[in-house]
Amino acid sequence: MRKYGLIGYPLGHSFSKKYFTEKFIAEHINDCSYENYPLKNLDEIQELLGSDKHLAGLNVTIPYKSEVLRFLDSIEAEAAEIGAINVIKIKRLAGKITLHGYNSDVTGIRDSLLPFMKDKVRNALVLGTGGSSRAVCHVLKKFGLNVDLVSRERKPGVLQYSDIDSNIISRTQLIINTTPLGMFPDTEGKPDINYGYLNNTHILFDLVYNPELTAFLKMGAERGCSTISGIRMLFSQAEKSWEIWNNDSM
Repeated sequence: MRKYGLIGYPLGHSFSKKYFTEKFIAEHINDCSYENYPLKNLDEIQELLGSDKHLAGLNVTIPYKSEVLRFLDSIEAEAAEIGAINVIKIKRLAGKITLHGYNSDVTGIRDSLLPFMKDKVRNALVLGTGGSSRAVCHVLKKFGLNVDLVSRERKPGVLQYSDIDSNIISRTQLIINTTPLGMFPDTEGKPDINYGYLNNTHILFDLVYNPELTAFLKMGAERGCSTISGIRMLFSQAEKSWEIWNNDSM
């Protein structure tokens, strides 16, 4: 029995276990299972790896996408450039365990945005500066967009939410929430921007997928914005994870 799972904390918001469990049933994959592993401290990963010899791969979510790098034996070039991973392939050879890191968020973000990438989309605001934000910025720059980061804290080269005025919003076509604001169970949460500045020229993308329609996306939809749910990204990055775990050349 091959086992896979998700590490992060907390994990009450996650759909990964449901997604993979349903995938295994639908595709008659009878020798695999997927579990949640909520780790309050990332150092617990070593005990987890040693406790089950059938564990073959992990997904990584908030808040460990960057911190987990210190445990890896190798990391793919694109994930290294981003500085964050969300997929670990576990290899066991002659009693030795090695961990290999990848970033399938890039695939999910790219697939979600591609239908909306038209000539008029030139400027983007990325809300948040964590591991998911780094993957988003990587993809946006590959698309050739100008990117401004937004944080609650004052950082060099990064806007604060109080800096976002009507001029910034009017010159921006794409706004992406990479923070956990609005995630279940705090579904009323949303980034602190003035939603009154939004109109039908804007595209809102929320990486939060539980709920599928977040407060951030609702506010945008009410003002005529195009919206992209994080559920699209979830499906795409999950399938990329499965490919990584089952590709012997990776």
